Amino acid sequence: MHAFLERLAPTSCLRNRDSGPHLKVSTVELFFDLVYVFTIIQLSHYLLEHQTWLGALEAATLFAGVWWAWNYTAWAANWIDPDKLQGRVLMLVLMACALMMAVAIHYAFGYRAWLFAIAYVAMALIRAFYMAAVMRDTQMGQNYWQLGMWSVLSGVFWIAGALIEPLRLPLWIIAVLIDYAGPYAGFFVPNHGRTPMETWTLKGLHLLERNQLIFIIALGESILLLGGTMVGADLTAPLFLTAAIGFALIVSMWWLYFVHSGEAGEEAFHSAEQQAKLARAGLAYAHGIMVCGAIVVAVAIEVIVAHPTDAVYLPSILIACAGPMIFMVGNILFRRTLGRRIPWTYAVPFVAMPIVGWLVHSTHASGIVLGLGMLVVMLPVALANPDRPVAGEAAS
Repeated sequence: MHAFLERLAPTSCLRNRDSGPHLKVSTVELFFDLVYVFTIIQLSHYLLEHQTWLGALEAATLFAGVWWAWNYTAWAANWIDPDKLQGRVLMLVLMACALMMAVAIHYAFGYRAWLFAIAYVAMALIRAFYMAAVMRDTQMGQNYWQLGMWSVLSGVFWIAGALIEPLRLPLWIIAVLIDYAGPYAGFFVPNHGRTPMETWTLKGLHLLERNQLIFIIALGESILLLGGTMVGADLTAPLFLTAAIGFALIVSMWWLYFVHSGEAGEEAFHSAEQQAKLARAGLAYAHGIMVCGAIVVAVAIEVIVAHPTDAVYLPSILIACAGPMIFMVGNILFRRTLGRRIPWTYAVPFVAMPIVGWLVHSTHASGIVLGLGMLVVMLPVALANPDRPVAGEAAS
């Protein structure tokens, strides 16, 4: 058995942890992320075609699954070396599973539920137990074994949801809750206890870079939808105006993240003693919320650009209002995790966006007006200096 494990999962395929504070993002990791370009497109189109409360809940459930699959894969690549043969093969196998999940998204609550669930569960179990085998006889190996047991538990609900159509959504929501609760429960397993966060020997700068790259991919979906809509439409003045508004909204989100908090994130991971604890809240959860918000904003931009002079219906207004607020929730959580002050301007979208939505709905305003309202709210927040001291702080 030892010889078999050494051949299948040799410890030599682990990264060199003594090469400094930063690990290089490999080309295989970037290759893996290509699947998520397609995945994010599928998610945004799902929400675009299911603009109901039920559709939004289904889209959120699917996003939660694909995000967690990406997140855990990014964490695994923090230890295993994707440039070694076994690490490369693992990443490609996980990439194939992620691709099947993406292929299933459009009909995940229909006849392709089995494909989505099996691909997700296979990805979770292969990743967790392979990592446990590679790091056998170590605390990290124990950590991954316990993570794998939580994946087995959530997998029961993923598979059950695929088999029982009337209960699919509630069963999958339970599966998501189990997956997301695991890290905060320390992956507790009876007779084995919890896995303390300090035992997860993470290199945070590598994971921060991975999360920054996937956020850019999420913003790229807005560019794809905006550009694709313009290609197939008459290039009129209203179209150019809404396209400019959409582009400015994308820039605002990029500015809010990278200009406001990008350097602060690097500084925090340079100096943090508990890298895993910082990454858990600041990356796994906060960045997931930001990516979700970026996808919702992409859908809003597509609606606005596709129908610039038409009155906007309530579902599209709700999507347009929700996107910036979801993004800001993630941004606030990220800054709070970094120990940075939350500027008062970050509260503006939560007050102003509902007002914009109500005004657009009550006056039957057009997509241009809705887009301008979103931009008037988000652009000043982005351009404001988040680290400027308030009067009381300056005086003290």
